[in-house]
Amino acid sequence: MGQYFKLHPINPQLRLLNRAAEIVRSGGLVIYPTDSTYAFGWHLGDKAALDRVRQLRGIDRDHDFTLVCRDLTDIATYARVDNWAYRLLKQLTPGPYTFVLRATHQLPKRLQDPKKRSIGIRVPDHTIAQALLGVLGEPLMSSTLVLPDDSLPLTDPEDIRDRLEPQVDLIIDGGACGIEPTSVLDLSGGDVTVVRKGKGDVSQFGA
Repeated sequence: MGQYFKLHPINPQLRLLNRAAEIVRSGGLVIYPTDSTYAFGWHLGDKAALDRVRQLRGIDRDHDFTLVCRDLTDIATYARVDNWAYRLLKQLTPGPYTFVLRATHQLPKRLQDPKKRSIGIRVPDHTIAQALLGVLGEPLMSSTLVLPDDSLPLTDPEDIRDRLEPQVDLIIDGGACGIEPTSVLDLSGGDVTVVRKGKGDVSQFGA
């Protein structure tokens, strides 16, 4: 049976954040709120947690995951960022965007797109997500909280608890979240390609 923490949306309790970070570091699978939807989160080096997410979501090995960062300082370790791309990242972060970038050798191959050797990176504009990343001190691997038979992500914490509490290590209740996923911008090919129109405004890219 997983744990359940109800965090204050503006001033999340440090004691609970520290415990959440411990759960992540020890290989736990957590559910946490972001500025788009609720998401699964786990340590980027933990293959067992990654496999659990694949099973819970019913997705195959080619599915792309996202590296969630507190700010841009973490990104250069795991992704190659040209000057033009960095300027765009500065403009759009934090916010509801996922950026597809070429991965560096620091990122385990199992987390990269097998064909493009890329990774999705995002910096959420959400108090609890930011606070968790700050306490953790490193990025968090992440995947949208949508289950195989659902057309939309789970958004109500009590519903999430009813359906998933026995199958995860921690649910962080930060109040109701949205159901619209991030906009996805592919920056890995030298320009901007809109892969998915989501919550983030992509009108400046002609989409």
